[in-house]
Amino acid sequence: MLVGVVGKANVGKSTFFKALTLANVQIENYPFATIKPNHGMGYVRIECADKFFNVQCNPREGYCIKHNRFVPVDLIDVAGLVPGAYEGKGMGNQFLDDLRQADVLIHVVDASGGTNELGEPITPGSYDPCNDIRFLEIELDMWYLRLIKKGWDRFAKAVQQEKDHKEKIVKDITKHLSGLKVDEEMVEEVLSKLDLDRNNIYSWSEEDLKKIAIELRKKTKKMIIAANKIDVPVAKENLEKMKKEFPKYLIVGCSAESELALKEASKNGLIEYTPGDSDFKILEPDKLNEKQKNALNFIKKNILDVFENTGVQQVINLAVFDLLKYIAIFPGGINKLADSDGNILPDCFLMPPGTTALDFAYRLHTDFGNNFIKAIDVKNKITIGKEHKLKKEDVIEIMSGK
Repeated sequence: MLVGVVGKANVGKSTFFKALTLANVQIENYPFATIKPNHGMGYVRIECADKFFNVQCNPREGYCIKHNRFVPVDLIDVAGLVPGAYEGKGMGNQFLDDLRQADVLIHVVDASGGTNELGEPITPGSYDPCNDIRFLEIELDMWYLRLIKKGWDRFAKAVQQEKDHKEKIVKDITKHLSGLKVDEEMVEEVLSKLDLDRNNIYSWSEEDLKKIAIELRKKTKKMIIAANKIDVPVAKENLEKMKKEFPKYLIVGCSAESELALKEASKNGLIEYTPGDSDFKILEPDKLNEKQKNALNFIKKNILDVFENTGVQQVINLAVFDLLKYIAIFPGGINKLADSDGNILPDCFLMPPGTTALDFAYRLHTDFGNNFIKAIDVKNKITIGKEHKLKKEDVIEIMSGK
């Protein structure tokens, strides 16, 4: 799974990325500070299974704070987007190519309206952030259309000449668009919805292809809106406007700068803070200078007390669990939760929706899948079969032969 962090230049996108990862990324107040994509590891937050068993886990990857498990997720922060990216303007070609493998997009928008369409700073409130949502849709749709049209005439003629081409058309189109991570089920749903003439694919107009592009983009590039800079007074009003105008999207008010400041302070031992929480505790008040005290007071008063969190952790959780419908599964034993080194519940895997016990066995090791005998739901102490669909935060033991 790959989560793409996208948006036009200068909206706080790299700050948002760093707040998720604490990666050493370039943060500057001018367009195209991000020239090459930044890769990093963000973390989704779940209730750790160790709480159920009243033990303390020892994560191999990620970390756990007070029975809150933070599971790693691969992130990519790409070059800032400008209108006309699909035509190659700005860093357009690189931006779109970098996004090709992303499974879900976090679109960071300047909710304060303080950044114009070119990514240039302007007076907050003088630009409508709804425009950013519209233009990203257009850029992605036109990019998809361009990829579909590439070699389409030759492809359509070849398909038309095939025997039983009507029955094979879904498979052929899926293969033609393999770079967009579409599958046959998606293509079938789109063609059925649009009711296109499958007997004469060559007759499909550019408008028909555009409709296909839009529908496939919706299916393969799910998106959540991170309405950043929510601490600016006008931003709250803009947030409500965006929610009203785009009810189809999850739109979350957030302050990437606040989240980054809290994580840095926690990292340096100045405060106790769990990402996603509604408060923090100052540990070393004497070590805080006046500027730091004022910053923490501002975050508490204007962000946490008003919105209950900075929004950053909530955005990535919603992207992974609500949009992609992934579930977190722990390997564990009915009689032993620790691995051979004594680490308790060391692993947690993010699995796609519909994952079965057999799927999970293969995720752990090919041999477990090939030699699967049964699985055990450790929490409920019951045996489950290979077709049993797992649910979030299950602890599963796989029994396999040699």
